[in-house]
Amino acid sequence: MSQRSYNKLWADVQLELSRLLAEELPAEPLRPEKDRVVFFQRVALFYVRYLQIFRKLEEIYDQVIHPQKRRLIRTVLDGVIGRLLELKNEMVEKEFSEYHYMDDILHDLKLSPADLEIPIPRYFITECSKELQERKTMVTDILKLVEVTESLEPLKVKEISPEKAIKIIQVAERARQGRLRAKLNEESRNMNRMYRTKEPGAAEIEAAAVCIQKVWRGYVQRKWTKIAREEEMIFLGMAMNPKYKVPRPAEIAAKATEACNRIKQQEHEEDYQKSIVVITKQLLDVEGHDMSNTMKEQIRQWFIECRDATGSFPDYPDAEDGGSALLFAEKNPQQLMEEIAAKEEDDSNNRPKGKEEKKKKGKIDIEEEEEGLKMLPSAFLSDLQVGNKTFEDFWQNRNESKNFVQRHEVELIKEEKRKVIEADIQLQVDVQMRQELAEWKLSVDKDKGGKTKGNAKKKKGSKSGKKKKKEKDLTADRTLESLCQELVEQGLLKKPKNVALQDYIGDYSYLGTTLRQYDIEPMPSLSDVRQVLTLYGILPLGSQVVHEKAPLIKAILLTGPTGVGKKMLVHAICQETEANLFDLSTLNTAGKYPGKNGLAMMLHMVFKVARLLQPSVIWIGDAEKMFYKKVPKEEKELEPKRLKKDLSKSLKLIKGEDRVLIVGTTRDPLSADIKSLCKMYSKILLIPRPDYGSRYILWKQLITKQGGEVTQALDLSSLSKISDGYTPGHMVRVVQRVVTKHRILHQAKRPLTASEFVPPLAKLDPVFQEEEEALKNWYAKTPLGKKRIKAATGKEEEEAPVKNKDAKKKKGKK
Repeated sequence: MSQRSYNKLWADVQLELSRLLAEELPAEPLRPEKDRVVFFQRVALFYVRYLQIFRKLEEIYDQVIHPQKRRLIRTVLDGVIGRLLELKNEMVEKEFSEYHYMDDILHDLKLSPADLEIPIPRYFITECSKELQERKTMVTDILKLVEVTESLEPLKVKEISPEKAIKIIQVAERARQGRLRAKLNEESRNMNRMYRTKEPGAAEIEAAAVCIQKVWRGYVQRKWTKIAREEEMIFLGMAMNPKYKVPRPAEIAAKATEACNRIKQQEHEEDYQKSIVVITKQLLDVEGHDMSNTMKEQIRQWFIECRDATGSFPDYPDAEDGGSALLFAEKNPQQLMEEIAAKEEDDSNNRPKGKEEKKKKGKIDIEEEEEGLKMLPSAFLSDLQVGNKTFEDFWQNRNESKNFVQRHEVELIKEEKRKVIEADIQLQVDVQMRQELAEWKLSVDKDKGGKTKGNAKKKKGSKSGKKKKKEKDLTADRTLESLCQELVEQGLLKKPKNVALQDYIGDYSYLGTTLRQYDIEPMPSLSDVRQVLTLYGILPLGSQVVHEKAPLIKAILLTGPTGVGKKMLVHAICQETEANLFDLSTLNTAGKYPGKNGLAMMLHMVFKVARLLQPSVIWIGDAEKMFYKKVPKEEKELEPKRLKKDLSKSLKLIKGEDRVLIVGTTRDPLSADIKSLCKMYSKILLIPRPDYGSRYILWKQLITKQGGEVTQALDLSSLSKISDGYTPGHMVRVVQRVVTKHRILHQAKRPLTASEFVPPLAKLDPVFQEEEEALKNWYAKTPLGKKRIKAATGKEEEEAPVKNKDAKKKKGKK
C-alpha cells in the first residue's frame, strides 16, 4: 500500500473513533442500566469496535513514515489499547468471567472470529530507548558469558563398579557378534539363490510380462484418478490450488515495500530530530529576547494595575501554582487577586472540616444516585478526545500535495517548540521579576514606614500525610552489572526461550454463547487463553503509558493439567515484550540465600533489577508449593513456604510505573490454601485440555513443523477424535517419536497414516474427566468463580438491595 492509502485508512479510523467517542461521551449522561445482560452487550459492542480500530491503527503506525503523524498515531494507539483494557475489566466485573463469547456481535458486525484476534504491536520491540537497549545487551552478554563458562567446566567421570563395566563390555561385544552373524547369514542366502535359479521358459516369461502390465496399468490409473479427484476438489473450492501455496510476486513485492517503509521511518526520524535542534536554536536566537521583554512588560503592567486597584503590590504567584502563567490568562487584576486569596484560604482550612464536608456530600450523592449499572470512569477517553481533536485541527484537511516524500512539517515544529521555549523563558523571567517586585516593595513601601512583606510569605508545609517510608536499598554500593551477574550465576535471571505467542495454537470456541444460553459454563479454548493473556500480560508490559493508567494487574496465576503450555506462555510473554525472566520457583530458590537476611537480600536484588531492566517477568513455577496446606515430608528440606510473607510485601511495592509482572504456574492448585493463593494472584486463568478444533489444528501444524507431509492418507479428523483428553505436550512428544528423519525419507513411497500415531499415544496417560472436573470445582471456589455462581443462581441481585439498606442504616447510626 502507498502512503496515500495509509493516510486514507487513518482518516477512516479517526472517523470511526470520533463516532465511538460521541457514543461513549454523549451530551446528556446515560441512565444506569438495570438489566445486566443489556449492559454487558453494550460494553462488549464497544470492546469489539475498539478492537477493530486497534488492529487498523497498529498496521498504520507500522507503515506510515511521516514522523509527526507517527507521534499522534502512537498517542491515539496507546489510548485505544488502554480503553480496550478498561472495557475488558468492565466485562469481567459485570459477567464474572475471564472469558467472553461474542458470537452474536460478530454476526451483527459481519466479522469473523479471526477479527477478534488481538495483535501485538511491533513497536514494543522496535522502539526501545537507547538506555534500555544498552542494559539488555549487557544482560545478554552476561548470560552468554555464564553459558560459556559452564560449558568449559571439565566433565566429571562417574565411577562405576567392575561388575557393571564388564556387563557393559559384554553387551557391546555380543551385539557386535550378532551383527556379524546376521551379515554372514544374508550372504549365504544370496549365494544359495544364485545357484537355484533356472532358465525361464516361454510360459513363465509370458506370465511375468502380464504381471508387470497389471502392476503398471494399475499404478497409472490410480495416478490419473488421484489427479482427477484433486482437480475436482479444487474446482468445488474444497482444496487450495498448489500455485497459491507459493508466495506470489505481488506478495513478495508488498513485503519488500513494508521493509523499505521501515527503513524510511528511521531516516525521516533522524532528519526530524536534527531539524528540532536547529529550529529550537533559531527560535531562541531570533524570538527569545522579544519573548522575555514582552513577558516582563506584561508582568510590570500587572504590578502597577494591582497597586492602583488595591493600594499595595501583589504577592507573586508561586512556581507550584504556575508562576506568571496565571497572569497571562485573560483576567483582570482583581480576579487574579481573588483567586490567590481563595487558594490561601483553602490551604488554611483544617483537614477534619474537609473530611466532614466530603462525608456529607458523599451521603447526598449516594441518596441521589439511581440504582443500576454504570460505566466506570476512564483514564484514556480524555487522551483519545485530545488526539482526535488534534487530527481534525491539523491533519484532516491538510494539503500535502507538495510533501510527496512525507518529510516533517517545519511550521508544526515551530509551533510546538515556541511553547516549550516560552515555558523555559517564563521560569527565568519569574526569578528576575520576583527580585524586581521585592525591590519595588522595598522602595515604595519604605516611604510609608510599614514593614516590608516582600515575598516572605511562605506556605506552611501541608500536613496532608506522613512521608511514606522509602524501601531501604540494601545494595546501594553495587552496580547494576554486578547484581545482574550474581543473579545469572545463581540461576535467578534466565534467558527466555524463543517462543512467539502465535506458536500457542488453538481454535476459536464456537459453542460458547450457545452453551451459556442453556446455563452451561463452557471450558475456554486455547485461543481464548491466548487472547486473555495478551490483554493481561503483553499489552500492559509493552507500553509504559498504558501500564501507568490501565487497571493494574500485578500477578497472574496460570493453572491447568501438565502439558497444556503454561511455561510456554510465560516465555512467550517475555519474547513478545523483550522482557527479562526471573525464576523464583521453589525448586530453583532451594538452598540459595539461606536465612532471613539472605531471603530479604534475594528478593531485594530481584525486584531492584526487575525495575531497572523493565519490562520484567518474575516466574514462580509450582506456585501451589508456596501456599501448601500441609507441607509433604519429602519437601520439608526445600522450605517451600519461606517466600510466602516476603513476596507478598514486595508485591505491594509494585506501582503503576513499574512494568513488572509476577506469573505463577501450577498443575495442582487443590493442595494449596485457596484464600492466601487468591490474595496473592489477582487474576487466575484456568487453561483446559484442547477441544476438537484445537486438536485438529495442532496435529496439522505439529506434523508439518516436524517435517511430515499431511496427505489424504492421514485422517486428521479421526486422529483428533481419538486424542480427546491429551494435551499439546502429549501431542508434541508423539509427533517427535513418529515423524523421525528415517520416516520423513520414506514419506513419498509410504505416506503418514493416523494408525502410526495411535500406539505411542496409547502409552501416555491422558487428562481424565475427573481431573478436569476437580479443577473446575476448585476454580468455582475462587472469588470470581463464587460471583459467577451467585449471578447464575440470581442470589447476587437479591443481595444487592439488602446491602444498600444495611449501609444506609449504619450511616444513620454514625
